[in-house]
Amino acid sequence: MPVGPCRIACLKVVAPSTTPGEVALLYQMVKFVAAPLAHLMWRPHLSGAAHVPAKGPAILAANHLSVIDSFLLPTLLPRHVTFTAKNEYFSGNPLSQWFMRLGGSLPIDRDSALSAQEMLEGAAELLERGELFGIHPEGTRSPDGRLYRGKVGVAWLALKTGAPVLPVALSGTDKALPAGASLPRPATIGIKIGAPMRFEGRHTDARDRRRVTDEIMAAIQKLSGQEYVPRYAASVKARTNGAS
Repeated sequence: MPVGPCRIACLKVVAPSTTPGEVALLYQMVKFVAAPLAHLMWRPHLSGAAHVPAKGPAILAANHLSVIDSFLLPTLLPRHVTFTAKNEYFSGNPLSQWFMRLGGSLPIDRDSALSAQEMLEGAAELLERGELFGIHPEGTRSPDGRLYRGKVGVAWLALKTGAPVLPVALSGTDKALPAGASLPRPATIGIKIGAPMRFEGRHTDARDRRRVTDEIMAAIQKLSGQEYVPRYAASVKARTNGAS
């Protein structure tokens, strides 16, 4: 099996000389330890897991409340799920680094359009090989618990590959590991996975990408019950930081 951009990035996160087989073995070993710990600390309630296909590609599109969001689905689902996460999670707080490695997350430079496109192309290759890919369409954590406008990368992937999109609603993760916290806390976490969504359109058409993304965000909002904000979370964070 060829090693695409997504898998190459994963290898670099674990160790420069790690092989794909070693990555898969490490992933399973970590899940064996991490899953009981997650259940002990957070007692996660997972519903809709039957919507995740036993084989074949799917995109898990989830809201984003905490750094541990990208850790939970890979830990609790039986199949390997590859998520993306910003570069800072791999070079800053040691706890964030640990969570990202446990979840098999892939680093991305969110300030680089080229990096984002390379990530999407690698994710498309991963999906075309029949794997699961996880993404947070908001692009960054919600600053206040509300659901923000989705970025169109998720639609680009769905339209290009034809893979179904599973909307995912996470709750309680912002209490389990709030922004700025150095250690996780006991909390009750909920995970709802919705029915698969399939879309028609062209991945090269901006209107199709926007339409599909908005439909995905509406499905996430229906599951999560969050208040929806038709603005990008990153722009809200930037204005807040600039005013402080």
